[in-house]
Amino acid sequence: MIDSASIAFDIDGVFADTMSLFINIAQEEYKIDNLRYEDISCYYLEECIDLDPEIIRNIIIKILDGKHNAPLKPIDGSAQVLTRLGRSGRLLFVTARPYIGPIHDWILETLPLDSGLVEVIATGSFEAKADVLLGKNISYFVEDRLETCFALKDKGVTPVLFRQPWNRKKHPFAEVGNWEELEAMIDFR
Repeated sequence: MIDSASIAFDIDGVFADTMSLFINIAQEEYKIDNLRYEDISCYYLEECIDLDPEIIRNIIIKILDGKHNAPLKPIDGSAQVLTRLGRSGRLLFVTARPYIGPIHDWILETLPLDSGLVEVIATGSFEAKADVLLGKNISYFVEDRLETCFALKDKGVTPVLFRQPWNRKKHPFAEVGNWEELEAMIDFR
């Protein structure tokens, strides 16, 4: 069981369904209708989907800046579990986004919690996550990028891999496929 005070979370691909938003923007704004969630089989999109790299970059910037018409939605069950956690203590989100942008506001709109209970840290790199987590006395981190899980483990943070099409390689980490499975691992005392 994971102590509820010792766990923190990535945002994109764990809490926020960012890849579905990516697909929605591609469809609505670029008329790209042949992209499916399952097609996103690697973290760096240019390596696994047949789209102009400039379009990929433009969509990512729209997501980071919150400049899109399609709504960003939480991954099923995430808001309920995170709200439950937030009611028993602080919530920490650590993202490799280069800046927080509007994601902090989205989190506060999505979770019915006092803003003082939610901390969001943008590290700008995957490698910087472990030091932030250790500095906040976090032992467990829920992450969707497999390479980051290995880096976290090397620094002494126990990763929990959130299963996604882009992390389907062999690994030694605890893994969850949904928020119900994750909730079962957490001690809410």
